[in-house]
Order: sequence, then C-alpha cells, then structure tokens
Amino acid sequence: MKHTDELKQAGLKSTLPRIKILKLLESTRDRHLSAEDVYKIMLDNQENIGLATIYRVLTQFEASGLILRHHFGERSVFELADSDHHDHMVCVECGTIIEFHDDTIEKQQVSIASLHKFKIQDHSLCLYGKCKNCQ
Repeated sequence: MKHTDELKQAGLKSTLPRIKILKLLESTRDRHLSAEDVYKIMLDNQENIGLATIYRVLTQFEASGLILRHHFGERSVFELADSDHHDHMVCVECGTIIEFHDDTIEKQQVSIASLHKFKIQDHSLCLYGKCKNCQ
C-alpha cells in the first residue's frame, strides 16, 4: 500500500511497472542506478518490463520529484529524492559512486555566494577521480 500512496501523492497512477520499479529503487543497495541497470535487475528477477517502459517510468518519476537524475560523465543514473542533501565522488575507471556530505564545503559555498550577492537555489558537487581500488 505504501508504494501506491507514494505514486498517488506524486500524481501518478499505480501501475504494476511503476510499483515494481519504485520497490526496486527503494530496496537496492546501489542507490545510483541507470535505466539499463534497472532493466538488468528486472530481467534477473524474471520481471517482464521492457527497457522503453523503464525509461518512460524513470522520466515520469523524475518529473514528479520521486527521483533525481544525475549525469556523471556520459552516464545518467537515478536515485530516490528522499535522502538528505549530499555530494558525489565518481571513479573514472570503474564508475563507483561515493556519496558524501561536508559541512565545511556547504558553508564555504554559502560564503562565496554571499560575497557575490548570489542567492543559491540548489547545487550539486561531483568530484571525478580514481577510487582506492583503481589507484
């Protein structure tokens, strides 16, 4: 029932593909999934949801504010929009995504914006490099 309510609050009908994709996004250990990742997991679980449907549902979820889309290099990934603000580090070798939050960085951004009389509405910070396994 929880997923039906979430979809209804987002202004979306509760279809089986939407419920299955939302359940997957909420239950997966990997918080950043591409549409292809979702498709592969669905195939592994013997779920018959086509890639075009997955793209369409993810786009609808993004438009309704249920998920966020990130563009890390040439790859788009999605994550639930229910978490607190965080930034990302992306490994350019293996694609590992590490989430982090740093109060010092957040305060410095506000300070810099204030210095330039700029009002921040939103921001994203993504650092690219090599993770400890790829160095």
